[in-house]
Amino acid sequence: MAPISVGIQLHPQATTLDELRAAARAADEMGADSIWVWDHFFPLYGDGDAAHFECYTTLAALAVETERARLGALVTCNSYRNPNLLADMARTIDHLSHGRFTLGIGSGWFERDYDEYGYEFGTAIGRLRALERDLPIIKDRLAKLNPGPVGPMPIMIGGSGRKVTLRIVAEQATSWNTFGTPEEFAETNAVLDDWCAKVARDPSEIERTVAVDPKAAGQVQEYAEAGADHLILMQGPPFPLDALQTALDARG
Repeated sequence: MAPISVGIQLHPQATTLDELRAAARAADEMGADSIWVWDHFFPLYGDGDAAHFECYTTLAALAVETERARLGALVTCNSYRNPNLLADMARTIDHLSHGRFTLGIGSGWFERDYDEYGYEFGTAIGRLRALERDLPIIKDRLAKLNPGPVGPMPIMIGGSGRKVTLRIVAEQATSWNTFGTPEEFAETNAVLDDWCAKVARDPSEIERTVAVDPKAAGQVQEYAEAGADHLILMQGPPFPLDALQTALDARG
């Protein structure tokens, strides 16, 4: 079994872009397998009016600041961008990073983003249906773009809803992200395997990623034994990277 991958999500709130770029460079140099930001317009914790930066323009900057780690949003909100435009933006960042981009996407949940930026919040099931509708449009546009993506551009879907989200993952994703303890992850992972069986999808085709608090950095092997392929530490400013080093060391 291949060693588990280790990545880090850098929260683009209560910081500066220079600090965020420096943290990404340092994580890349340390050997992180992936570097992520989130796709929101306001802080998710602490001071709700603290400094905050937009996801995709930030990712474009990180694409040219780093050299080896994969990059992406953990995860993009499908509601915020036209699916054809999103595909083009993702392709462009993939070229800036020389093929290191992963298109992470989900149905969206943070109501303040919707309210203040003028998007219709609607219902959870409505947003999921929109995600299911838009994923084929994104894939179709990626296939039409000239030039196309440099790399394989995996499509990661984030979420753990057992009735709808995991079915969409089984049908359309090449990677899946969720949260939880090793035990919780193992349980949800098994549900995804069940959906793969129902839709005749080889479960080994879907990378399993789990986003965790930095305090769980020493549990790399526990997550690997639970079925995770990729552990992602969720790190806020000022971006201490000691937990990342712990996780990199713990995987052996």
